[in-house]
Amino acid sequence: MAASGPARLTAEFWVRAYLARLRLAAIPAYVIARGDATAGAVVVKISTLDGRAQVFQRSFDPGSGARAWMVLAEGAEAVVDGALDRQRARDPDLWVIEVEDRAGRTLLDEPGLAD
Repeated sequence: MAASGPARLTAEFWVRAYLARLRLAAIPAYVIARGDATAGAVVVKISTLDGRAQVFQRSFDPGSGARAWMVLAEGAEAVVDGALDRQRARDPDLWVIEVEDRAGRTLLDEPGLAD
């Protein structure tokens, strides 16, 4: 049987690996909403614990066409949470990971997470 291309990680596997990387860096993170274990999209909310937040989603960079983490929403945490609620209403299979770090570290720019 011929392979049809590279195997794609399941959403749940990626989330578990991401949470483990954050734990190793002593960055608190929580699964706020569980999506479809196999094919659910993942968004990452970073709360800087000062009333501000950002949400990142995986998308295609318009310049290069490569997959990249792009800002979906940013600003006051209440506004960002509203954007997440609307996104979840449209996509019930969406995973939401909340990262809490005063310095705004998500590790999404690190090898294995960035690409």
